[in-house]
Amino acid sequence: MEDKEHTKSPWPGPAGLIPVTSGRADDANLINRRFLDSITVEMRIIDSVTPDLSKTLFGRKYASPIMMPAFSHLNKVGKDGRKPMNEYAEAAKALNRLNWVGMEPDEVYDEIASVGADTVRIIKPFARHELILSQMEHARKMGAVAVGIDIDHVVGKDGRYDIVDGMPLGPVMLDDLKKYVASTPLPFVAKGVLSVQDALKCLEAGCKAIVVSHHHGRLPFAVPPLSLLSKIKEVLKGSGMLIFVDCGINTGYDAYKALALGADAVAVGRGILSPLLKEGSKGVVEKLKRMDEELSELMLYTGVKDTNAFDPSVLHGAQV
Repeated sequence: MEDKEHTKSPWPGPAGLIPVTSGRADDANLINRRFLDSITVEMRIIDSVTPDLSKTLFGRKYASPIMMPAFSHLNKVGKDGRKPMNEYAEAAKALNRLNWVGMEPDEVYDEIASVGADTVRIIKPFARHELILSQMEHARKMGAVAVGIDIDHVVGKDGRYDIVDGMPLGPVMLDDLKKYVASTPLPFVAKGVLSVQDALKCLEAGCKAIVVSHHHGRLPFAVPPLSLLSKIKEVLKGSGMLIFVDCGINTGYDAYKALALGADAVAVGRGILSPLLKEGSKGVVEKLKRMDEELSELMLYTGVKDTNAFDPSVLHGAQV
């Protein structure tokens, strides 16, 4: 039975551009939201001090572990000449956050990169591997901090390899990952890891970071990313691999839970989408500043002095 509250999409833009939460039993967004909200926090207030939110990622220091998302195609819905992809990059630069960009042709990526925010480029798993390598090299020349691919955007709704914007996608094999890692001097990121098995394969391939994600809910019945964080953190212990998380991170409290469970940083997608499309950079800046306040609030309530001092034992819940 559908959840009527979630069936109608609140997001503007052409149909299909921004995924709609279905409300059905297989909806990973609803499964994820319920899991996030089921986690409660034990307070440890005595001796707590105002925390430092800064975080070093890929050797660079940022103001907060709350990052921008790997959005794609949003310039297509920009009104009155606006370019939302550029606008959230401007917010990233203003706030000193790591920016992420998803599927875009080189010329659009160039515009976004020219804004000047530190950027990670995430590329689709194209069937033409030379296109992946070409876009990785182009990102390097444009000063990208890291590059990577969506390992989870392989399958379409017809049960075959997906086709996006007329471009066929293909499988991601372990040997492919090894070749991509070896082909660039930049850190390589695998986005869409949702199992311990894939995390270990990414480690074997030489990836420097993974994004634990169900790709805005496009994977049916997908487990909540946070439900796997502790196990993934344990098997990657000592490897130096960065662990990022996205999907459903809408408040600083959500971010706190992910960070306490082992994430090095989190990306915010749907949470900034509405303010981005309505108010541009200003709306994104206001949203992330509020999230920082919420994150700092919960860190102060639990005695976490900085972003390297999270303690998962403060979290409680049936599956934590």
